[in-house]
Amino acid sequence: MFIRELEKCKTIVAGDNTMLRVLFNPLVDKLNLKYSLAHAIVKPNEITQKHKLKSSEVYYILQGEGIMFIDDKSNNVKGGQAIYIPPDSIQKIQNVGNTDLAFLCIVEPAWKTEDEEILE
Repeated sequence: MFIRELEKCKTIVAGDNTMLRVLFNPLVDKLNLKYSLAHAIVKPNEITQKHKLKSSEVYYILQGEGIMFIDDKSNNVKGGQAIYIPPDSIQKIQNVGNTDLAFLCIVEPAWKTEDEEILE
């Protein structure tokens, strides 16, 4: 059994300026998974940098309100919604609320630094 507690995960600032805590990454944790899982926070009135991944990604919004931008489309998002982001899509998310925008990032295949390109 492998259990990881969010509060014990180190917070890092990702290349797109999202505050991340990596929960599972099979490339680091030696788990038999094809995806990685991270908890992300975007502070009120902030927007992540435009970027793209070679992998597909799903954001599951835990709390807050935002605007999700994927390629030339945008949509309001809120807690309880899941967003699919196809591989090589240009993406960013903006927090438009008064509280943290918190979400899970599920990346398949598992996230690697070299698979992410910051565009701004």
